[in-house]
Amino acid sequence: MGQVASSTDRKFEAMSQLTEGPQRAGAHGHGHTSIWWLAFGSLGVVYGDIGTSVLYSIKECFDPKHGMPLTEANVLGVCSLIIWAITFVVSINYIVFIMRADNNGEGGTMALLSLITPRFNQSGTTKRSTSVIIMMGLVGAALFAADGAITPAISVLSAVEGIAIAAPALSSGVIWITVAILVGLFLFQSGGTEKVAKFFAPAMLIWFTVIGLMGIPHILKHPGIFAAFNPVWGVKLIMNNGWHGFMILGSVVLVITGGEALYADMGHFGRSAIRMAWFPIVKPALILNYLGQAALILEKGTSVIKNPFYAMVEGWLVYPLVLIATIATVIASQALITGSFSLAQQAIQLGFSPRLTIKHTSGETKGQIYVPEVNHLLMVVCILLVFMFQSSSALAGAYGISVMGTMIITSSLMFLVARRRWDWSLWQAILLVIFFLVVEIPFFLANLPKIAHGGWFPIVMCIIVFTAMTTWKKGRSALAKRLQAKFYPIKDFVKRLGEGDIEVKRVKGTAVFMTPNPRMTPPALLHHVEHNQVLHEQVILLAIVTADVPVVPTKDILEVHSFGEGIYELIAHYGFMQTPKVGRILRIAKAQYGIVTDERDTTYYLGRDILLTDGPEKMWKWRKTLFAFLSRNSVSATAYFGIPANRVVELGMQVNL
Repeated sequence: MGQVASSTDRKFEAMSQLTEGPQRAGAHGHGHTSIWWLAFGSLGVVYGDIGTSVLYSIKECFDPKHGMPLTEANVLGVCSLIIWAITFVVSINYIVFIMRADNNGEGGTMALLSLITPRFNQSGTTKRSTSVIIMMGLVGAALFAADGAITPAISVLSAVEGIAIAAPALSSGVIWITVAILVGLFLFQSGGTEKVAKFFAPAMLIWFTVIGLMGIPHILKHPGIFAAFNPVWGVKLIMNNGWHGFMILGSVVLVITGGEALYADMGHFGRSAIRMAWFPIVKPALILNYLGQAALILEKGTSVIKNPFYAMVEGWLVYPLVLIATIATVIASQALITGSFSLAQQAIQLGFSPRLTIKHTSGETKGQIYVPEVNHLLMVVCILLVFMFQSSSALAGAYGISVMGTMIITSSLMFLVARRRWDWSLWQAILLVIFFLVVEIPFFLANLPKIAHGGWFPIVMCIIVFTAMTTWKKGRSALAKRLQAKFYPIKDFVKRLGEGDIEVKRVKGTAVFMTPNPRMTPPALLHHVEHNQVLHEQVILLAIVTADVPVVPTKDILEVHSFGEGIYELIAHYGFMQTPKVGRILRIAKAQYGIVTDERDTTYYLGRDILLTDGPEKMWKWRKTLFAFLSRNSVSATAYFGIPANRVVELGMQVNL
């Protein structure tokens, strides 16, 4: 035990046999999986949110509170705005352009941030400019977190509201039925989505088929509704109705909610599969349903304004429609909840969040994870939202700001991608972003008056999440600065050990010390030597470094350095979508470098920082207190890195920030 191969740099040929384990579809390709099957699967994950927008979007657009007359011209105008919002924002912006900006197959705000910041650091961009870019990305991530809380509440609530139409006597129970479904949905998360996911795609295919077919009979009665494809009707509506016409954009934006999920979930299926599902299936079904609802309004007027979606069917057909709508909204909620889990994992790996519990729920897909802390928090927030707002119409006011804020930040960051990654000229990049923002900014501005009517919620939640992330990052930097004086090069430690300046007794076995600073002596090692005056025959200093890619392949994970005296440094490189486990790292070390460890005589030494908040660091007192609170409630390194709890020794150290 503890013997190393003749050269620590010689890798075993058996390495080719050691695999990463289950691969994520988007990170390293899709193997032999049919592109058609991936496109089919994307219906159940990627398109749930935007697919269920038909439940509440049209009724919000024609809500009498907008003060807009219900004329044929206005109906055509609203329908035209809907068609072209979907076309510009989703089809052109996201499907054609933004999905090209992938980080090894991964999408989303955090992936985009990790894609562009290294290029700026290399190009000599000022520290302040880089900080602004990072802040923009974090705001986008925080708004996405708010979106993840609102989506389950508004989606399930809008579906269950159909009960009030099918059975008016049960209308008083809508809130409690919604809460019961949400509780069941969140309790289900701990079991994982692997098995149930098999039903997601077929259910959503049925959903898109149903909503498309629902629109056709009403369109046939009023084929003139096809005039809405002419964008002039949308322009006329805004010009003829002035302020009321502009404000209608705040409701039209609801038809594109979920468009941001196309980019965030790209890693699961790949851009080709997502595009393949959008153009022949999803978009036609959505357009047919919106046209059908508009045609129904032309036919029956104000009598169907309260809920035109359910008014499209009559009699007993409402009951199965409520059922399938509820299933579809649960699926839509599932996608956003899973996205929140992925966002939390990325934030942890990129250093913007304390450690949380990460549980992988699938043996085949690494992207399927469960984060209990995030799940419980989302459940509480969603239930509070249902009780606070009481209806999907009231919640709609909270939706647009989070969605459009995320989209505007994504589009703005695309300027940097075009310049730094695609090498576009300045004027080409500017034109691209102007093309995006000229549509998105008016939608955002039209939602600002809703701040007093629910729009405050995503802003408040964004501030809370953003503050927590930046406080953790700043606190960790301040802590590292305070600990810096306690670090000195490991080579100096080994030299003193070899020359006898450090008197210790060497004992059998292996000691593993986690260190945040490669090539430096961990304070825990110094404390151990100073107080216990013993050292194991083999000492491993383990540093885990997060790379700017989603997944690091097994062959590139480990970097090993030998310092003599039985002391080795292992630097493990992991992607921001991976969760490092110490046991697996040691197995790779054995396979690649011949570093042998026996779990029975391996001891893990961890440092535990006891934080005080009255030190000299330039942080506000409340931020120091928040950082200390987050640190105390962070998941232990033992649990997070999968270290055997019965082999751990913790060495405490008091630090005054």
